[in-house]
Amino acid sequence: MKSRTTDQKPPNVATWLAITLLWGTVFYWTSISMLQLASAKLGEGSLAASTSELWRVYGVHAGVLIVFALTAMAIKGIIDPGNKKQLQRKQNISEGKGEKIFISFAGSIATSFFFTTLTSLTLLGAAGFFNITVTLTLQMVLLAALFNIAAGLSASLFVGILFLIGKVGQKKS
Repeated sequence: MKSRTTDQKPPNVATWLAITLLWGTVFYWTSISMLQLASAKLGEGSLAASTSELWRVYGVHAGVLIVFALTAMAIKGIIDPGNKKQLQRKQNISEGKGEKIFISFAGSIATSFFFTTLTSLTLLGAAGFFNITVTLTLQMVLLAALFNIAAGLSASLFVGILFLIGKVGQKKS
């Protein structure tokens, strides 16, 4: 009988793109909100863009997310050929050995910081192209990233609750 890890296949390109676009979209909008909040709290920087302008920037951001997903998938394939570590983690979760409430607590914090930075860079890069006034300071981006941790942990908690309700990752009798 084959072990569960050898039966499972690593995520395909469509899965990588779907997950990256899903979370990249969520964090794009939370990052925008947190950048605006940080600007107001610090009294510095500016992100005075209309919703339609932010949607145009999001179009660029979606392209950046696709490139990021494909690059991350390629690097992951080099670092972990066959995705053995990821498949082992999936098996551990299915056997009830994963985190119980938060889905990747540390990953949520790191993701929050990363996506705030990525959103900030996309805003700065696209601002000139779309003639949008954006002034970001390092303090503003760092404070927004700190604020965005709440969004990341909330998302992780939400998924964790869904897993509890759906009994995902609970030991099979």
